[in-house]
Amino acid sequence: MKKSNIVMPLINIGFGNVVSASRVIAIVAPGSSPIKRLREEAGERGKLVDATQGRKTRSIIVTDSDHVVLSALQVETITQRCSEE
Repeated sequence: MKKSNIVMPLINIGFGNVVSASRVIAIVAPGSSPIKRLREEAGERGKLVDATQGRKTRSIIVTDSDHVVLSALQVETITQRCSEE
């Protein structure tokens, strides 16, 4: 069997956690009411991934698979890491 050499760019979202750069739709701050609702609804649907390691949520990543990923890194930090890819 031949191995595939496809490289999937990953974004480090803190504490050894990564997300696929190609799946990210948005990186947003967690403060507004609509984003709080999005987070709550994702939890109810089983689509919430908490990658904060128990720290304060500073950014929320929305993916094309309808998953919502919580990160303890600032939006600006994650955005900068996306730009480096």
